[in-house]
Amino acid sequence: MSRQATWSLPLLRASLDRWRERDALLKDGVLALTLTLLAFVPPLSRIGAQIGDLPERPTNVLSVGLVLAQTVPLAVRRRWPAACLAVVAGAFAVHQALGFATTFASMGLYLALYSAAAHQVRFRHGPVVVASAGYAVLAVVLDRLGSPNSLPDYLAFSLALATAWLVGSMVRTRRTEEAERRRLAAEVATATERARIARELHDVVTHHVTAMVVQADAAQFLLTSAPERAGEGLTAVSDTGRRALRELRYLLGVLEATGEAASAEPAGVGRAPALGRVGDLIEQTRRSGQPVEFGEQGERRPQGVDVELAAYRVVQESLTNALKYAAGKPTRVHLRHGDEHIEIVVTTDGPAAVPVARKPGPEGGRGLAGLRARVRLLDGELEAGPRPGGGFEVRATIPSKPLQE
Repeated sequence: MSRQATWSLPLLRASLDRWRERDALLKDGVLALTLTLLAFVPPLSRIGAQIGDLPERPTNVLSVGLVLAQTVPLAVRRRWPAACLAVVAGAFAVHQALGFATTFASMGLYLALYSAAAHQVRFRHGPVVVASAGYAVLAVVLDRLGSPNSLPDYLAFSLALATAWLVGSMVRTRRTEEAERRRLAAEVATATERARIARELHDVVTHHVTAMVVQADAAQFLLTSAPERAGEGLTAVSDTGRRALRELRYLLGVLEATGEAASAEPAGVGRAPALGRVGDLIEQTRRSGQPVEFGEQGERRPQGVDVELAAYRVVQESLTNALKYAAGKPTRVHLRHGDEHIEIVVTTDGPAAVPVARKPGPEGGRGLAGLRARVRLLDGELEAGPRPGGGFEVRATIPSKPLQE
């Protein structure tokens, strides 16, 4: 392919894209003007739709007016399709009944029929009834005026008209189905986003509020048993509250960010909960009175935001459940960083009520159920349930997606 052809293809696509963005009235006006000019070009002027076959009359001012009446209304074929069809069909019928020479302008009848079928919004069956009755009257008039056409000729011409109408109806149906598909896709996307936001809020609020309640109860106990240590408990409550506010601000910032605003603020990514902040999460849980052992194996590498956040939420939700269902029982958190997967295992000892990650419902689930859905979206697996001898275990395996340096 030549260099000139290589350059011409992008230019052609750009020109077509700009043309599609133009106003419909402008594009239809150009179509009407083109059809009008072709009606007076000698090589094409005699090509068109014809049904009367009456003795031909010479061209005069009336015939020119009827030609224009078959083309000019196409300028509003999408804005007022029924009115356009009425004017064009009426002009065509008069043109045929008076026996004027066939012109390319008669092709406007097919375009008007197509437009009425494709773009008429209200009273769509009305134009069909009126057009059919009008065509029957035209056939009777032409027969009385001496037209040599027979019934099969009129039926064949009506099939051509019906084809134009059916094509327009098919286009309208396809356009309606596409609009419905986009609407349903938007609803699904909205529901998915709503469920994601609900899961994020659940993970943030539940964990921090649970920790604050436990810390506040401990501080209240220390007020009577060891007043000199009560300040430490209140400090823990304050730190947990600040951490909750920080995560909520980050979440609200994500919700408000759109388009370039979301990607133009790399600092916001640094505030997102990530694997590097698991240590802070462990320390917060310890300050709430929960004994937690933390172990990490393998080389930690920066992961994608979705992987980092999912792994962080698995640990967070597991520790929240430990505080709620097994307060004071030893809990162990183990992270293993592999080349292909990140494995997270959180175990809690002692007999306790065990939260199980059931199958998410229509809203996507909360807690462990929501985490299971989130991990599966990343092609991972999460299992949670009772351990032999008591307690419960949460085990998640998330495919590793290191950031490209």
